[in-house]
Parts: sequence; structure tokens; C-alpha cells
Amino acid sequence: MRKTIKVSTMIEWANDQLARTDEYADAAFKSGICTMAERILFNTDNYKGFSFLNNKDSEVNTPGYYARHYSISDKIK
Repeated sequence: MRKTIKVSTMIEWANDQLARTDEYADAAFKSGICTMAERILFNTDNYKGFSFLNNKDSEVNTPGYYARHYSISDKIK
């Protein structure tokens, strides 16, 4: 039996992970979360962009660069 999960549920989880600041939430971990979130959003035609959690800490390939919040379409498909 197949089981499905809502796009919004996965993106909420991803956003929570990307906001983490503990020692395990490094750039590599967050990069993987971003890749997963973007794939889900693009494949379901729900991508509405993202915003950095702290614009002053968004240098490429740092944990701050991947500390972001993804937005989803108002009409989730």
C-alpha cells in the first residue's frame, strides 16, 4: 500500500530543520534539506521562493546561507 504525505507538511518540517542552530545543523545538513525541499516544490509546481532567516548571515556555503524559509503556493497542488 502506498502512503502519501502533504507537500505543506514536508515544507514545514524542512523549514524547521533549516532554522536549527545546533552543532549537527551544519551547511552540509542544511544543503541536503534545501535540495529536498526544492525538488518537492518544483516537482509539484508549488515553488514560491525563499527568504533568508538573517540577511546579514547569508554568505554562500555557510550554515547561514542555508538558514532559510521556503514559501509555498497558496493553492497547493
